[in-house]
Amino acid sequence: MKLRKLGNSGLEVSPLVFGGNVFGWTVDEPTSFRLLDAFVGAGCNFIDTADVYSKWAPGNKGGESETILGNWFKRSGKRKQVVLATKVGMEMSPTQKGLSKAYILREVEDSLKRLQTDYIDLYQSHTDDAETPLAETLEAYSQLVNQGKVRAIGASNYKADRLKEALQTSQQHGFPQYQSLQPNYNLYDRADYESGPEAVCVENGLGVIPYFSLASGFLTGKYRSEADLATSKRGQFVKKYLNDRGLKILGVLDELAKELHSTPARISLAWLMARPSITAPIASATSLEQLTDLLCAVELKLDAAAVARLNQASAYASAAA
Repeated sequence: MKLRKLGNSGLEVSPLVFGGNVFGWTVDEPTSFRLLDAFVGAGCNFIDTADVYSKWAPGNKGGESETILGNWFKRSGKRKQVVLATKVGMEMSPTQKGLSKAYILREVEDSLKRLQTDYIDLYQSHTDDAETPLAETLEAYSQLVNQGKVRAIGASNYKADRLKEALQTSQQHGFPQYQSLQPNYNLYDRADYESGPEAVCVENGLGVIPYFSLASGFLTGKYRSEADLATSKRGQFVKKYLNDRGLKILGVLDELAKELHSTPARISLAWLMARPSITAPIASATSLEQLTDLLCAVELKLDAAAVARLNQASAYASAAA
């Protein structure tokens, strides 16, 4: 598999990222192990998780995904074959959140322990923390990089102006720079990323690893009406896509799937992989069948005409496709 450079981090990653948000939520540990074995066995090497995954599941407190990954690393011995990305900053508890230096330095130790590793390849600020000076956050990361506990840093959910300010702050103080952005971006959710952060990422050579690449499953085509929403734990996230624009996108995905003997999920991911500013989309699977479908997207090359049809179907009001 041809790897891609993640910004200027020196990391080389597969064009598809496995999203670890499902571990300990919709996927138990034995199934997680099978999925991870198959993902790495197929030649992919990029896995994304976060300290807070999957706190939202009943009975969970956060850290479950990292714990499962750590157990898999120990059992499989494949830690060095993986580019491991995790995040810090989302609320774990009322006293565990944010991007202060003290919190990051404490929380990274918990993540390393759960992950059963002594380093994180890509450590990401999960969300902007307006109450903490950017220099303080970046100083913490600088310390971790110098200690060898973190190889590169990235940002998630940052607006364009704050991302630009963070990059300038790193330059001014000689701190490590964010090498990647993790935005919410897919065929439906285009406007926020394309109208702001994309230009900053291109100008500064940042890698981009979008989450919700399949719009919480909507772009797989399995949700066509409100009745379909009740069939999945993720259904609550999909309702907002059931409108004329969403159904238009599904219509073109259906047409291309038929023409290319493919599936809407593969085509949606291939569209992202073909975008000039995108390094690798993040996608999750809860079964080997789903994972096989997603992996096929890596080999799917859309021609200019197919991309144009998708761009047109997903065009949004504030700008041309």
